[in-house]
Formats: sequence, structure tokens, C-alpha cells
Amino acid sequence: MILSMTGYGKAVVTYKEKKINVEFKSLNSKTLDLSARITPLYREKEMEIRQLISQKLERGKVDFSLWVEKEAVLDATPINAKLVENYYNQLKAISAQTGIPEPQDWYVTLLRLPDVTAKTEIEVLDEEEWKAAKQAVEEAMQKLIEFRTQEGAALEKKFNEKIDNIEALLKSIEPYEESRVPKIKERIIEGLKQIPSIDYDKNRLEQELIYYIEKLDISEERQRLTNHLKYFRETMAEDGHGVGKKLGFIAQEMGREINTTGSKSNQAEMQNIVVMMKDELEQIKEQVLNAL
Repeated sequence: MILSMTGYGKAVVTYKEKKINVEFKSLNSKTLDLSARITPLYREKEMEIRQLISQKLERGKVDFSLWVEKEAVLDATPINAKLVENYYNQLKAISAQTGIPEPQDWYVTLLRLPDVTAKTEIEVLDEEEWKAAKQAVEEAMQKLIEFRTQEGAALEKKFNEKIDNIEALLKSIEPYEESRVPKIKERIIEGLKQIPSIDYDKNRLEQELIYYIEKLDISEERQRLTNHLKYFRETMAEDGHGVGKKLGFIAQEMGREINTTGSKSNQAEMQNIVVMMKDELEQIKEQVLNAL
């Protein structure tokens, strides 16, 4: 079964008056390239989060975000009423002693003074809240895996189409392969006839023709390519790790056999078929980069 490295997953878990949001975005990469944006309260758990992600996602360029939304009442910065009263009394006393006029807008003046609206409490992550946040991470990751599975099924369908096309093209070479040996022999003999003064040994000519034809024979390349195509299908059906890398290696071997077939093809029709096979294989290579 193929999994894609492209995916998206998001989960939201409510804990008391907070909404804990987790989001995953994933693209293809040779290794696991994890970028994490975590709200300050949960940064102490970053290593644990990274280990959890690396165990399940394996490969891909993964963007991970964890943030918290609080209710407006909780998120509002409290005003230190006692400090405001203290500042007010001090300013009144200074005005009376010095004759400096009192402020026309007391609120604007007082709220600008130090520590009037500063938060003094330190937020601590308790075990229950972390349990809720971890649940959000796991839910979002599971949605990402489901997305990757759907994309992987689409990849597998695409690969099967391309493999079918290459197999059909490979089969279409056979008639040209069978007919070209007599054509090569006929062309060489006709060429020799154009030079009447040349006397040649027919036995030696047959030996040279056999040697020449063996060099142009593509039966081994066709057989190896057929085996690679079969192995590609078998690998797609595997339920293991590193299937994408394995498919990439097989595609490289397929390319070698197609290129060798092209170099041995001395007929325009065969070369055209080879070009079409290369096009199908190139599309496989492009998409196999997304396979996990």
C-alpha cells in the first residue's frame, strides 16, 4: 500500500475555557524535515511532541503548529485596582503641594503608569491540560495519515496506468524486432551488390551479420524491463516502510533498460515507441517522489 507524503490534518480540543488547536501540513522530502511552532506554555513538551511525530510520520517536510484560543474574559489583562488607587492619591497629593493642575482625563493618565495593567501570574501546564493537548496532536496526526492514505491510493492508480502503458508499448515493439533482422540482412546485401568489383565470402558475411544482429538484439532488455514492471507492481502492494524509496530505485532500473533499448533501436518506429515509454516513465519518476 502506497502512502503519499502530501497531507493535511487539523484537530481542536476544548479544555476548560481554552480551545487547543493543532495543525499539520506535509509535503515530500527525502527525510523527516519537521518545523514546529508551539505556543510558549507547551514548549516544555516539544521533545515529546517531536518524538511522537517522528514515530508515525517517518518522512516528509512537515509543518506543525500548536496554539491556544482563550475566552475574551480570561484573555483580558486585569487592572490592578489597588495600584490605581495608590497612584491617584499620590498624584492628588503632589498637585495640592505643588499647585500643578490635576489631569483632565484621569483614566488615560493612570492606565499609562507602570504595572497598572501588567499580568503578574505565571501560567503553569498541568497534567490534565497536557493530556488534552496530546489528544489534539494525535487526532490531527491521524487525520494527516488518512489524507496521505487517500493521496496514496490516487498515486497507486496513476502508477498502474503508467505501467500498463509501458507494458503495451513494450509489446508493440515485438513486430518490428522480428522483421528488422531480414531487413538488415537485405540492406547489407543490396549495398554489396552496388559494388560489383567486390568479391566477398558469404560464410564470413553470415558470421558478421550474426555478430551485428546480436549487438542490436533487445530480447534481454525486454525481459529485464518486464521483470522490473512486475516488481514495481509487487512493491506497490507491500504494506511496509520505505516503499517510495524502493519504487524510486526500480524506476531507475526501468530507465536503464528503456535507454539501452533506444540505443539499440535502428528503426524510426522502434525509436518512437522508446520515446513514448520514456515519457510514461518520466511521469512515474515525478510522482514517485511523493510516495512515502
